[in-house]
Amino acid sequence: MTKPAFISDEMGTRVTAHALHVGDRINTMGFEGEALSAVPLAIRVGKSGIAVLFRYGVAVLIGLLPQDESGFLETLRPRIGGAFARFEEETAIVALASESEDQVQAGGPIQLRDMSLERLLVIADALAKSVVLANDEREVARVLEIIEPFTKELADYGRTRRNRKGVLQLIGNALLVQHRVSGRVAIGEKPDALWDRPDLERLYARLEDEYELNERVDALNRKLAVVAETANALADIIDTRRSLRLEVIVVVLIAFEIVTTVYQIYATRGH
Repeated sequence: MTKPAFISDEMGTRVTAHALHVGDRINTMGFEGEALSAVPLAIRVGKSGIAVLFRYGVAVLIGLLPQDESGFLETLRPRIGGAFARFEEETAIVALASESEDQVQAGGPIQLRDMSLERLLVIADALAKSVVLANDEREVARVLEIIEPFTKELADYGRTRRNRKGVLQLIGNALLVQHRVSGRVAIGEKPDALWDRPDLERLYARLEDEYELNERVDALNRKLAVVAETANALADIIDTRRSLRLEVIVVVLIAFEIVTTVYQIYATRGH
């Protein structure tokens, strides 16, 4: 079994694929280095590693030693927009195997017939989507935790004790997460590598099942629907409060006008 050029003899037939969600976006334009693929951008790192960069903020490092990863991430830092203080990570072991088909076993290494670039790109795509979903799941969970006390207040008292600023902050948090999650990456889209290699569809389908990409997207969409409905409810409460204030102000002004008119009438009769 012949090993590709980017797997060194020291690594043998096993490599680590390490996906990191580093920020909101990565600028891949004009990246220096030996390009192995344009979309997504894959470049050679050192003698045996490759880095696959996704514009939506994920770097998948394959076959790199820890010190090489640190050095590459330092080089990548100026190109990261909206860098995260905490990275979501996903790691997979990729191994050459003698089976006639690629195998993806739960909890075990991803076994490939050969470590062609196209196969590694398919794996990188699945890992990248998984870490993006993990970040989005955490963001949505955080907003739901913020919203929960508000909904409990409504259930217990039929109203909220939060002021207008507090309600607007809740709406802002809900809409911000909804925007980030909905617009970041289309999880349902298949890797570009499959356009040229439709024979790798089965490998990607197995990776989708292993990382439960479709199920997680469905669950995330349901939570986003709750976030959106809650934001709408909050907006309605603000509108109701504002309408009530306006009605009170109008009533007060009318009453003041009546009192003023009556006073003027009595004052005129007095003279």
